[in-house]
Amino acid sequence: MRPVLYPLSTLFLLLFTSASCGGGGEEEKGSALSGAYAEVGGLSATAVTSSGATLKASVLSSGGSAVTQKGFCWSSARENPEKGDSSVSVYGTTPDFERKVSGLSAGTSYFARAFAVNGAGVAYSSAVRFTTGAAPPEGEDDPWAAFTAPTYADDYSPIAAWSQRSRWNLANVHDPTVEKCGEYYYMYGTDASYGNAHAGHGHFPYRRSKDLVTWDFQGMAMSQTPAWVKDTLNSMRSRQGLPAIENPSYGCWAPVVRKVGEKYRMYYCVVVDNYILSGKPNTAANFDGSWTERAFIGLMETDDLGANLWEDKGMAVCSSTDRGLSWSRPSLSSWEGYFKWNAIDPSLIVTPEGKQWLVYGSWHSGIVAVELDPATGKPFRLGEPWLAAALPGYGSLIYTRNGSRWQGSEAPEVVYSHETGYYYLFLAYDELSVAYNTRVCRARSITGPYLGYNGAGLTQGGECFPILTHPYRFGNHSGWVGISHCCIFQNSDTGEWFYASQGRLPENANGNPHSNAIMMGHVRAIRWTDDGWPLVMPERYAGVPQTPIAEEELIGDWENIVLTYGWQQQQASATVTLTADKKAAGAISGSWSYNAASATLTLGQYRLYLRRELDWEANPRAPTIVYAGLTPQGASIWGKKI
Repeated sequence: MRPVLYPLSTLFLLLFTSASCGGGGEEEKGSALSGAYAEVGGLSATAVTSSGATLKASVLSSGGSAVTQKGFCWSSARENPEKGDSSVSVYGTTPDFERKVSGLSAGTSYFARAFAVNGAGVAYSSAVRFTTGAAPPEGEDDPWAAFTAPTYADDYSPIAAWSQRSRWNLANVHDPTVEKCGEYYYMYGTDASYGNAHAGHGHFPYRRSKDLVTWDFQGMAMSQTPAWVKDTLNSMRSRQGLPAIENPSYGCWAPVVRKVGEKYRMYYCVVVDNYILSGKPNTAANFDGSWTERAFIGLMETDDLGANLWEDKGMAVCSSTDRGLSWSRPSLSSWEGYFKWNAIDPSLIVTPEGKQWLVYGSWHSGIVAVELDPATGKPFRLGEPWLAAALPGYGSLIYTRNGSRWQGSEAPEVVYSHETGYYYLFLAYDELSVAYNTRVCRARSITGPYLGYNGAGLTQGGECFPILTHPYRFGNHSGWVGISHCCIFQNSDTGEWFYASQGRLPENANGNPHSNAIMMGHVRAIRWTDDGWPLVMPERYAGVPQTPIAEEELIGDWENIVLTYGWQQQQASATVTLTADKKAAGAISGSWSYNAASATLTLGQYRLYLRRELDWEANPRAPTIVYAGLTPQGASIWGKKI
């Protein structure tokens, strides 16, 4: 069911100007007065519903003595409410404080003030006025009534063990793919976990969720690597005059799951990490002057993701080359790869005409697309993957970053938008532990030409823009790095689009030298620009009700980040302040205006697209407003109200 939206007028929020009571107020009964009053300010009321609101304020000065109590008071009758009216106390030692108040009457104007008590007595902030929304239509619930912010920790190291997997939620997610079956979304990923907790339990961990917020870990989609991988590998090696590898070293990576007709197909990657010449495992001590062996993309199918009963269909495609049997590598510092098309990171798309294409590739030369036989889900013809003449059967180039045999681009994800008529190719750039960032380009045809934000063709080489995600840091948090290898999916009921990937904590977060191995799944909403480019929201999706955003809610301070590209650099936030007279100051200056119908903010030269999301960095987490937009150069602009 679509979220219930109420008329803008019912969510009217107006800053009410009154004289500050910071220098005085009612005396706290029963206490000896001494010193100066505290100073309280920065009061705001957000997430206003038909029955509640979130109030935020700060103690600006303690007045020279300890603040013993702080909180909020409100009234529908008095413009300057006091503690004797409806009130709530907020505990904690931090200057900033907030509380979600509930039980308010629908369609009613309220006045609220924040207060702080010290030895001098009670000090009050200026008042704010807000109006609750109209009561929901009979038979419908207030969309905010049941909202609860997720409480699971970003640093999940205390529950990372396999024995704690029922508590993981989105812990230990890497290279996710999401598909819906029945009432559940299912998320599958690479074999990766903090401390290798998954090791020995199978391959391709998966979990499910009804709301994209709470995820239940289900186990592993595959119990063991299929026998066909070793058999196919050694059959190829025999035809090349090479010895068999008795115990191949496998890596199981980056599946993609799509519903095709009445079947669900999973294309999965198995990487063979042994040297071609000797067949020995890939270690520096074993280096034999050759490259490591090929990767395989396999296929399996099921009728029901919930049953987890898959029928394996064998190899779909494998790494291929135009260099014949010339697999020598002069040294471990040489990166001119033997394979031209690297068979990992698959993405499957069915075009509006019903044709099926597998798009894949990583680092070696670029990204390719190969058409599939709809009956089998496999390419129409494959020859020997070391013969140049057979290379076209393995796919045609649709994107390369720089035309070299070794480049920092991988993890293609292709989706088609019926609204814009474009195919969108999402890419992961750079190494995955820190620098990972997400780019996107688009084309009218699945095979290209793919164009970047500036309209330049990218199929034969070029830097791809826009930048959609990048290492970043808002205040009150270590921030996130390694945010890429995404999947893109759509809620068929609401039409909303989503982006999912992993994010990693930076090194030494919370004093943990291994924190960069903490991989948290991120699900983020997407908004689309007027000219058809996707924008990934700066805060993770939490099911925050998408009630209309009133212009008055935008007044105040925002954290703003420009995701300018920087190798292994976290872009940090800076403050932007919007004032009631439509001026902006700080990281972005100039004037501002707001279009409530489209929820777009024009801020200086930028057009920014708004949503209600969760402030994950706040303590406690609370709903806020966020925006995303693009610079003329194609760097995302992220912001959140604070």
